[in-house]
Amino acid sequence: MFVHNFFMVILSLSATVASPSGPIQTFKLNDGREMPRFGLGTWLGFISTVRTNKSEEVENAVKWAIDAGYRHIDTASIYDTEDQVGNAINKKIAEGVVKREDLFVTTKLWNDAHGRYRVLPALENSLKKLNLDYVDMYLIHWPIAQYLNGTFYDVDYLETWEAMIAMQKKGLAKSIGVSNFNKAMLERLISKSTVKPANLQVEINLNLQQPELIEFCKQQNIVVTGYTPFGSLFPNRARSDAPPPRADDPALIDIANKYNKTVPQIALRYLVELNIVPIPKTVTKSRVEQNIDIFDFKLTQEERNLLKSYDKNYRTIEPKMWEDSPYYPF
Repeated sequence: MFVHNFFMVILSLSATVASPSGPIQTFKLNDGREMPRFGLGTWLGFISTVRTNKSEEVENAVKWAIDAGYRHIDTASIYDTEDQVGNAINKKIAEGVVKREDLFVTTKLWNDAHGRYRVLPALENSLKKLNLDYVDMYLIHWPIAQYLNGTFYDVDYLETWEAMIAMQKKGLAKSIGVSNFNKAMLERLISKSTVKPANLQVEINLNLQQPELIEFCKQQNIVVTGYTPFGSLFPNRARSDAPPPRADDPALIDIANKYNKTVPQIALRYLVELNIVPIPKTVTKSRVEQNIDIFDFKLTQEERNLLKSYDKNYRTIEPKMWEDSPYYPF
C-alpha cells in the first residue's frame, strides 16, 4: 500500500505543458493548481540596495523569457521590479504570444506589511504595479515583521498567514505560500492552520541543498522553489569564504562538455532532478535562453553524487542584521 501511494504522489507531482522550447513539466500544488517547474527571477540586488536605475532591463528579460518558453515569472514588492514585470507580461499578452492563464506570476509580501489589515493593501499595491487582476502565487517573503526604518514589531506570522488565506479566498492570489521559513516554522504553521502553504521558496544551490527541509516539504506535498540557484559558482560574485565549486571547476566542465551544456546549466539541471523549481535571474538575453535549455538530458547517478558532495550548508543570502528578531529563520 505504501509503495502504491508513494508512486501516486510522484505521478501527481508532474504534468506537461507545451512550450516553444519543448515540453516543460509542472508540479501539481496541494491546492490543485499547476506550477511550472522552472522560472525567471527578477531580483536585481540585495534588500539594502536602493535602486535608482529605472531602465527596462527586467522588462526586456521577462519578454525574452516568455519568448523562450518561460511561463513562470517571480518578483516581489521589495525588488522594485513589479512594474517592469507587469509591462512585459501585458505587452506579450497584447501581442498574442501568451494568454494571462498561460502564465504563473509570483510576488511577495514584504516585512513591513505583516499586520492583519496591511496584507490586502500591500497585495493591491503589487497588483496595481503589475497591472494584473490576480497573482498565481503570493508568498510571505520572510517570517520577520519589521518596519522600513529597521525596527521590529510584534506580529506573529500565524496572523499574517490568516490574512494570506483571506487573499486567496478573495481570488487576488490563486495560491499562497511562504519564503525563508525553516522546518520548525513550517511545522508550526501547518499545525495551527487549516490551510497548508502550497509553496516554500528558499535558497537552494550546490553549496546549500537543504535535504532535510526538502524531504519534509515532499512529505507535506509542498513544492519547493529554489532562489539563488547558482550560489557561488561565479568567481566574481563569490565571497572569499565561499566553498567550491566555481564555474571553472574541471569536473563540472567535463560534465558540461559531455552534454554540450554550460556549467550553470548543469547546476540548474541538478536542481530540477531534486524536484526543485529553480528561478535563475539574468538580464542577458543569451543566458535567459540558455538557462531554460536543460530539459533534453539527464544526469547519471555518479554525476548527481558528485554534485551532492558540494553541499556544505553554506548560505549565500544570510541577513544577519535580522538576527535579533524572534522570527529569524537561520
